[in-house]
Amino acid sequence: MGTKHQIYLVSDSTGETLDRIFIALKAQFQNFNYETQHFSFTRTENQILKILDNASKDKDVIILYTIVDNKLAKFLTQQAHLIKTPCFGVLGELIQNFSKIINQKASHIPSAQYTINEEYNQRIEAIQFTINHDDGNMIDDINKSDIIILGVSRTSKTPTAIYLANRGYKTANIPLVNEKSIPENIKKNKSLCIVGLTADPKRLYDIRRNRMNSLRENESTDYTNLEKITKELEQSKKTFSKHRWPMIDVSRKSVEETAASIIKIYEINKKNV
Repeated sequence: MGTKHQIYLVSDSTGETLDRIFIALKAQFQNFNYETQHFSFTRTENQILKILDNASKDKDVIILYTIVDNKLAKFLTQQAHLIKTPCFGVLGELIQNFSKIINQKASHIPSAQYTINEEYNQRIEAIQFTINHDDGNMIDDINKSDIIILGVSRTSKTPTAIYLANRGYKTANIPLVNEKSIPENIKKNKSLCIVGLTADPKRLYDIRRNRMNSLRENESTDYTNLEKITKELEQSKKTFSKHRWPMIDVSRKSVEETAASIIKIYEINKKNV
């Protein structure tokens, strides 16, 4: 397989654009051995220095970035140059530079990223797996998940799981009612990537009220009781802390932002297993 390159994808936002560009880029090279690391929401020089500190300890690192702040982008390229690490903005002559670094001629085939290959089939499989394991279904083989999302009702579990599936991650989501609603087989499996989703009580109250209004259900229940919701969220946080599962507050995050954070947690978890 040859040299295994560490591809650092550095973005000042979710990193979705950079991901898509890298998919198109890597499709131009056959037998390209690599591993990606995502650094989304990179917006300070301190963050960049930490990324480059990691890069200095890894071998065969290539940095690709999308940073709109010219000063910050320049800082990244200058600091990367100091540690002799290739670093490219995605608007540069990327294919040509990549070809030189990995010593391989580009195919220059248009739309090569849309070829139906193993990676494409894996993404389709991930989507099917995620649909089958939505809302706590099919827990018998839940250990096959790449990512498991837990959270109380209306914390964006399903849309986040579907988004991750489209990125190729087999994702199961489980509604958190109480401790007993969590399958025993995932409590004991320390190698699984399990992430808890939380939210601001008032914001969750508004979401649930809107949901009930859309269903023309106006009767007051615990589901839309602010005090009950607050306790529900507090208990979920205690559960996540008890099992040392990382948690993400989705109150002011888009699905894409939540997914970007989960992918980073997944990558860290994968390295530590």
